[in-house]
Amino acid sequence: MQIAALLSGGVDSSVAVHLLCEQGYKPDLWYIKIGMDDAEQGYSCPQEEDLEIVQAMAHKYGLHYDVVDLQKEYWDEVVNYTIDKVKRGFTPNPDVMCNRLIKFGAFHQKVGKEYDKSATGHYAQVIQEDGRYWLGTTPDPVKDQTDFLAQITGWQLEHSLFPIGHMAKGEVRRIAEEAKLPSAKRKDSQGICFLGKINYNEFIERFLGVKEGPIVELETGKILGQHRGYWFHTIGQRKGLYLSGGPWFVIKKDIENNVIYVSRGYDPEAQKQDWLVMRDVHWITLDPLAQKESSPVTLGEDGALAVKFKIRHVAELNDGILSLRADGSYYLKSGKLINGVAPGQFCCVYTADGRICLGSGEIAWE
Repeated sequence: MQIAALLSGGVDSSVAVHLLCEQGYKPDLWYIKIGMDDAEQGYSCPQEEDLEIVQAMAHKYGLHYDVVDLQKEYWDEVVNYTIDKVKRGFTPNPDVMCNRLIKFGAFHQKVGKEYDKSATGHYAQVIQEDGRYWLGTTPDPVKDQTDFLAQITGWQLEHSLFPIGHMAKGEVRRIAEEAKLPSAKRKDSQGICFLGKINYNEFIERFLGVKEGPIVELETGKILGQHRGYWFHTIGQRKGLYLSGGPWFVIKKDIENNVIYVSRGYDPEAQKQDWLVMRDVHWITLDPLAQKESSPVTLGEDGALAVKFKIRHVAELNDGILSLRADGSYYLKSGKLINGVAPGQFCCVYTADGRICLGSGEIAWE
């Protein structure tokens, strides 16, 4: 079996390669270049250290390595998506779209199609049942990355390998240290790669500028201050409001009138709700509510489905009931109040036992 291993320079992808080699495979190593190297515009995504680790791994295991430049694809697909969503008042997740469109999309079109499988260091599993491929969760709920993979397609999953998906982070670190991998002591990466060292708000300002508007207390209607543009703020945000007498939380945004509404206190009830609506829902393997083919779920008599879900990258999964509405959107009723529901975020849906990630959809204004 010919394997293309996507190596980022981090410990997770390095251990994935180590495990493949232990199993007798000789994967080709590929580093995806997506950082926008434009010094005049201030974009920089440091890659020297990443490439040094890729080269060291290739030397250690006698493997071929190469670099594939996907900067244009990343800019056209992921960065433009991010800017468009922010401008419309949503809270996008570029990392989710990067996985679908770049790591498992553009890479496959340019390189991966020449291989039987593409391997990454994601904390997820590929489960085969009844002749189908399902995206399985990992035993380490803190590191589980199925929410970042919940927009990939079934055929992308079928051609994927996640060698560390059955492990906890501590075990991965231990293996890296015992094998003396060059990335063993390297810290986990944070943030969005294409930004490099640029502040996120600075990046957004370059494209959308500044548009001042009032910050209003939700309960009283009192104007507390001014913001520099609704696109700099997201539902549930606490930092960056620069208001006295807090803490203050962003509760909602009036996009048309450029107004930010806030409320005071820790997790105010006004910030919570026990439902949400999803549009543009993507099911990885099949639509669990359609029940046209074999599925790992069972529908209730009313056609609704008991699920688990989460709306951000956290360890805890919430219980919910999912149903399809006449307009094609999905209504999710939560078993408890949930905090910081932000339109534009992805809601990730799992089977009731939390074992399989079924897909995800974009939380909509309602």
